[in-house]
Amino acid sequence: MDRIQKIVPADKAAYYAAKARWDSIAKPLGSFGLLEEMIQKTAAVQGTPDVDISSRAAVVMCGDHGVVSEGVTQCGQKVTAECARAIAEGRSNINAVAAAFNTEVIAVDAGMAADVDCEGLIKRKTVRGTRNITVENAMTAEETEAAIVTGIDTVKLLAEKGVKIIITGEMGIGNTTPTAAVASVLLGLPPEKVTGRGAGLSSEGMKRKISAVKRAIEVNKPSAQKPIELLRKIGGAEIAAMTGLFFGGAYYHIPVVIDGVISAAAAAVACCEAPVCREYMLASHCSGEPAGKGLLEYCGLTAPINAGLRLGEGTGGVLLLPLLDGALALYRNSHRFDETNIERYAELT
Repeated sequence: MDRIQKIVPADKAAYYAAKARWDSIAKPLGSFGLLEEMIQKTAAVQGTPDVDISSRAAVVMCGDHGVVSEGVTQCGQKVTAECARAIAEGRSNINAVAAAFNTEVIAVDAGMAADVDCEGLIKRKTVRGTRNITVENAMTAEETEAAIVTGIDTVKLLAEKGVKIIITGEMGIGNTTPTAAVASVLLGLPPEKVTGRGAGLSSEGMKRKISAVKRAIEVNKPSAQKPIELLRKIGGAEIAAMTGLFFGGAYYHIPVVIDGVISAAAAAVACCEAPVCREYMLASHCSGEPAGKGLLEYCGLTAPINAGLRLGEGTGGVLLLPLLDGALALYRNSHRFDETNIERYAELT
C-alpha cells in the first residue's frame, strides 16, 4: 500500500505539448471537444505527446456479496461464477466487444464465493464473498488491503507486458447494492437517490434494495473521510480490487478507463484517498444507474458516451477505445496550419 503514497502528478509539460499539437491542426481550436482533452490527459499520463494506446487490456474483477441474501437481486450468487468462467474462457459480453477493438480481456477472482476451475481465470481470492453489509462489515482490514493490492499488482504485470491503457470491468451478482451504499456516503445523498434496479428488479425488490442500503449505512457507520475504511465496511472485494487498478494506473503511469457505476464508485474511492489519481482516469460513459453521473462528477470527469449503458463487465469502457483511436488519427495525420494556406485560428477570451 506504500505505492499509493508515492503517486505523483501527471506530466503537465506533455499535456501542453499535446495541446500545442492539437492547436497546430488546420481546424477550429478545440473542435474535437472532450476527445482532445482525453488525448492531452493521456499524453500527461504517458509523459509524451506521442500518445500510444495500441496495446490495451480490459480487467474484469470478480467477487460475491453476502447482501444477496436480502433479496436485492433477480438471480442467485452462483451466476457470478458462471459468468466469470465465461469471461475467462472468452465467451462473454466483454469478450465479444473487446475483440472488435483488439483488446485483451483478463478475468480475476478477487473474492468469489465459489472456486472456479478454469485455466484462464487469475486466482487472487481475498475473501469467499463479502459478509452481509446489513448486519456487519463487508470485509476485514486485511481482506480489503489484499483486494486493493490485487488491483495494483495487476497493473504492474500489465505494465511489464507493455499495455498502454486499461479498462476496468467487474462481475459480481449484487454489487450494485454496495455501490449504492458507497455512493450515498461519498455523495452525501439519501439511498433513494443513488439506488437503481441493477440487472433488473421489481418494485418490491427495489424497496428491499433501498432498505438494505439504508441498514448497511446505519449498522456500519462508514465515513466519507475514511475511504479505505468505507470499502471495508460497505464495499466489496471486486470494488476494492478496481480501486487498486486506479491506484496502480496512477503509480505505473497507465491511463485507466472507468466503465459503469460500479467502477465509478471504485474510482471515487481512489480519488477520495489520493486526489491526484483523477489525473490518470478517463471516463467512458455515463451509466444508466442513478449514481453514475454524480460519481463521475465527484472524480471531476465527464463521459463522452451517454447511451444509457448498464451492462457492466467493462463493455462500455471498451467503447471509448474507437473514439480515442479516431481522435488519434486526426491528432497524428491531419494537415496543419504550417502546411497549408489556411489562416491559424486565434484563441478567443
